[in-house]
Amino acid sequence: MDAIVATKLDHENHLLLDQPLLRLPIELLRKNFRSAHFEVEKDGSYIKSTLKETATGSVNGRSSQADVLKNLDSMIARMRGVKRKLTTFAEEESRLHRHEEARVKHLSDLYSIHSVDDVKYEAWSRTRLDRLLIDYLLRHGYVDSARAYAQEKGIELLVDLDTFEQMNRIRKCILNRSVAEALAWCTAGDTKKELRKMDSNLEFMLRFQQYIELVRDRSTQPTDVLAHARKFLIPYRDTYQREVLQACGMLALPPGSAQDIPAYTDLYSPARWEMLANLFTTTHNALLSLPPIPLLHVALSSGLSALKTPACHSSHPASAAGPPSHSTSLSLATSVCPICSTELNELARNVPYAFHSKSHVEPDLVLLPNGRAYGKARLEEYARKAGLLDGQVKDLRTGEVFMMERVKKVYIT
Repeated sequence: MDAIVATKLDHENHLLLDQPLLRLPIELLRKNFRSAHFEVEKDGSYIKSTLKETATGSVNGRSSQADVLKNLDSMIARMRGVKRKLTTFAEEESRLHRHEEARVKHLSDLYSIHSVDDVKYEAWSRTRLDRLLIDYLLRHGYVDSARAYAQEKGIELLVDLDTFEQMNRIRKCILNRSVAEALAWCTAGDTKKELRKMDSNLEFMLRFQQYIELVRDRSTQPTDVLAHARKFLIPYRDTYQREVLQACGMLALPPGSAQDIPAYTDLYSPARWEMLANLFTTTHNALLSLPPIPLLHVALSSGLSALKTPACHSSHPASAAGPPSHSTSLSLATSVCPICSTELNELARNVPYAFHSKSHVEPDLVLLPNGRAYGKARLEEYARKAGLLDGQVKDLRTGEVFMMERVKKVYIT
């Protein structure tokens, strides 16, 4: 019965790692719909007001026939532009629906598998591992490698190539000391409103960096610097008081004269570009409900934690001085325990221990002098079968024989 329970697949817990797989297409569909609605509202308001003015001017005789025709041509051109935009939005919506359909099918396939021993589970797990590896590559900027990998495995619909490609392109522009692309992303469609709901400071920090670069460039006219500050910084003096005061102080402290003032030295530091790139990445992921770290890290940490025990990071390494039997015991444990292996031991050092709601420890546990623990009843039964003398027990694995008075009782709290 325990073996059946151990191999039974828990679908709900298994899919905790796969929530972003379905969530991102839904977020992108919602964003696509909001952008389409924004364009319709904007152009619709223009056409309604223009049509009203044209009709009123035509009835009152204030508009000539040429003016009326000009306005009509303008409205027709505007409507054609709306149609082109809506066609683009419709194509994007169809693409996202294909992604969502493929992902739902991928996850529904898991529910046809009921045991981890099923051969289908191995194939499904391999596909998920491919997804996690591609997600890791995308988050670290290896877009071409990720795209080639996805094409080779035929899982383009299960990964978010376009989303991360756009994110990496904008991030790279920021690292190349350009904020234009990031600002365009912040103000595109309904994104500005969503960022405001999140209380994001990304757009302000990008504008602040523009101001810093204007001050840094001594060829910039003071009137242009002040105009930028009045338009983009001063309106936020209550929300970002410290930054606005620093912006005012920078007018009197150009880069060459701010070397002895740490606050202003940091503002002129090239490290700010890395900070802005990280801020953009964090904001982008939060806006689209993406996990802040690669899913591969989450899966690896969970797996390491599930296997980790306090003995895996014992302060007594196998090479430490001590009885030969103790060293042998540790060496043997290292050979069978993944966490104790050279490859994973250091990687698992900072992950928490697994939480076990059910104990699988043998009852009446006792500790042999070589550091191994067994149930007392099992040791006694093994001793009888081995024909040992009264008062002797034998290690089930190494075959070492010990007197019973050297065995210690183990208490687990």
